Amino acid sequence: MLNRTFTAFWLFGLINNVLYVVILSAAVDLVGPLVPKATVLLADVLPSFSLKLTAPFFIHIIPYSYRIFVLIGLSMLGMVIVAFATETSWILFGIVLASSSSGLGELTFLQLTHYYGDISLSGFSSGTGGAGLVGSFVFLVLTTWMHISVKTTLVLFSAVPLVFFFSFFWLLPDPETVFLRSRQNGDFQLEEGYSGETSTLNFSLSGLRFDLDTLEKVRVHMALTLRRLRPLVFPYMFPLCSVYVAEYIINQGVSPTLLFPIEELPFKRYRDVYVSYGTLYQVGVFISRSSGPFVRIRKIYWPSILQAVNLAVCILQSIYFFIPNVYIMLVLVFYEGLLGGASYVNTFMLVSERTPLQDREFAMGAVGISDSAGIVLAASISMWLEPRLCNYQVNDGRPWCTMS
Repeated sequence: MLNRTFTAFWLFGLINNVLYVVILSAAVDLVGPLVPKATVLLADVLPSFSLKLTAPFFIHIIPYSYRIFVLIGLSMLGMVIVAFATETSWILFGIVLASSSSGLGELTFLQLTHYYGDISLSGFSSGTGGAGLVGSFVFLVLTTWMHISVKTTLVLFSAVPLVFFFSFFWLLPDPETVFLRSRQNGDFQLEEGYSGETSTLNFSLSGLRFDLDTLEKVRVHMALTLRRLRPLVFPYMFPLCSVYVAEYIINQGVSPTLLFPIEELPFKRYRDVYVSYGTLYQVGVFISRSSGPFVRIRKIYWPSILQAVNLAVCILQSIYFFIPNVYIMLVLVFYEGLLGGASYVNTFMLVSERTPLQDREFAMGAVGISDSAGIVLAASISMWLEPRLCNYQVNDGRPWCTMS
């Protein structure tokens, strides 16, 4: 059962995040070199963030099985729209749909780990890291090495979410059975006033229990939710958020300007540099997100500090051009991914270890708000930062950021 659980959650992480990674890898192709790539990032994360921010107030009444159908529908429709749209507004609309699916999926699967133990969290974390590696590398191979069109590549990826069906309904052990066994062993003792997230395990309409039928009950429920959020902010949410702010400013706001003369590059096009940065970053993320069972970081503010140093180095390189070649930058981006992935997996492992059992499902979903919050903030800053760095380089005689 442990192998099935790990594999199912690994696939959940992989499939849930792979389209998000592909869209970011295709950012230059979707909007061109002159539009800030943070435009794509903002469309890719803002819906996810909004959903995570509001979901703790209502997500407990929606069965997990129903969420799976929504995930598949949103992600497939979104990718098809992105692939075939010719106007930027429609491309961004398709990204919004796919992003909504990713946000709901991360929240859903992190909460689901509550019923399967540490093996499920390790599997999901590793799968999300694998999504970055698979998504960015396969996109690189198909579009850069094999010269398959971006449109065809996106259509191929649109079929990937169908794997959710197999993973949830056939591979994953029955969550109702696992929960009932846990209750028989006395592992679940819900505190008074707890609103019963366990109803989400039901696979039928009977799982939908809309018991918030008065304004007073809504007010009490929201107050309880906010009270349960408060102790999670500084130990877990703030460090994770700050790591994501720094690394996504690097990825979307600074890396498009970390360029060198084309004759000094092992690439034929500048867009290949951007895709390669993204791939190496995702390799680092995959390695560190898979390291949770072997390497633990309990002082999770350290990755935040080191990631801020990386951001400073990258901005200085964009301005002063003191690093002599692209290979050093590729190593730095890989290291950036290691820090980001380590922060993610260690944060959620600490939440799982330190949060009381009756609050753990809620906490796992709530802490997931922080990475999206960091990405939204990073995207907002990058929308301002990238054009200014690029303009500075052009005025300094380095027009590479305007070339494709």
